[in-house]
Amino acid sequence: MPSTSLTFASKAEHRAWLEAQAALPEGFRVGTCTFDFVPVEVPKPGRMKLTLVALDRPSPAFAAKFTRNAFPGAPVIVGRRRLGGEALGALVVNNKVSNVCAPGGVEASERVCAAAGRLLGLAPEQVLPCSTGVIGWRLPVDRMVEELPAAHGALQARSVLPAAEAIMTTDLYPKIRRADVGGGSIVGIAKGAGMIEPNLATMLVFILTDLDVPRGALRAALDAAVDATFNCISIDSDTSTSDTVALVSSRARPAPPAADFAAALAHVCGDLAEDVVRNGEGVHHVIRVRVTGAPSFEAARTIGKAVVNSPLLKAAVNGNDPNVGRLLCAVGKVAGAAGIPVDPARATIKVGGETVLEGGAMRLDPAKEERLVRHMRTAELYASAPPADGLTFRPAVDFPPHERRVEIDVDLGIGSESCAVLGADLSHEYVTENADYRS
Repeated sequence: MPSTSLTFASKAEHRAWLEAQAALPEGFRVGTCTFDFVPVEVPKPGRMKLTLVALDRPSPAFAAKFTRNAFPGAPVIVGRRRLGGEALGALVVNNKVSNVCAPGGVEASERVCAAAGRLLGLAPEQVLPCSTGVIGWRLPVDRMVEELPAAHGALQARSVLPAAEAIMTTDLYPKIRRADVGGGSIVGIAKGAGMIEPNLATMLVFILTDLDVPRGALRAALDAAVDATFNCISIDSDTSTSDTVALVSSRARPAPPAADFAAALAHVCGDLAEDVVRNGEGVHHVIRVRVTGAPSFEAARTIGKAVVNSPLLKAAVNGNDPNVGRLLCAVGKVAGAAGIPVDPARATIKVGGETVLEGGAMRLDPAKEERLVRHMRTAELYASAPPADGLTFRPAVDFPPHERRVEIDVDLGIGSESCAVLGADLSHEYVTENADYRS
């Protein structure tokens, strides 16, 4: 997960930073367009954005990871087929409608791919489709095919920022991360704000590189990076039907040592994963749970996710209430249910560096309580510079002011494995957003 701690005093400052991250790797172009349509299922006007990501020439070096939801979207079904193909030359992405369990969904995705392929001189199977938005609605295929030439006409090789903006739905701001390595670069964009617990949610991630890494090595590096980053985040515990992480190389620059590429890819994925959590629907606090001393990585991740997914703990963090008994309960509940042999006498739990459980007993006092409250308040997102007391913040609206987190450390003391999991609090805004999502 990110080791830096960026801060932004304004939306304009954040925008300037995004633009500095956004230079496309060699061999890629992106183009977008926007159009109005009327969903068949709910006859009221909607607005869709289409994004084309095109390579200068088809590449055999591509990889993808998809949702484990048992009701995958049609683009995921098509995308799994694409993994066996010889080469990939483009991606076509739409927001607003996810094309999940919609009548004729696979045929609709294939038709969009064929239309994009005709514009780019590619076979349909060389185009990867992705969709995000409302589940169950049909794609407005006729309008999409009609509008694709506009996205094609907008193709440019300068910046990925238009694509990062076009794939958004309830996201508050675009997400871009990059790493420069071995004379080339890795640039990633992400979309995701709610229905997030990848088990590779409505999460889409597209990573572009010009480094000539062979397909096998590319896929192995993505497997490792996704497992340690995107598979270690959760906003609301709901795994989407559409999760996709795609990685494509234009092969325009020589490959660096494999370990260097893998490390740079993991860094980009870790940064994007935290960006997704920080931009979650209604998020006031990011929560990081570091579980150490576990018997296995899976056990550590299981406990970490149980903590960040606890509604009681999430609500307490939202209110800056260090009700650490809820933390204790979340750890004990999942350890008992999963058969993880936790011994309370050997476990240590800290919040913001403050020890709250040690030797089987809670370690709390009024002064510590005040320090815990301060830790939570200083991790809260705000929309402008904090006041002098450092305590009273307003929730961020359309840019991330900082990368601080509520830090929770759980040392089980029964093994040598560890895992860091990122999650978020539970706010009134989250409920409002998801109560009114379609209206």
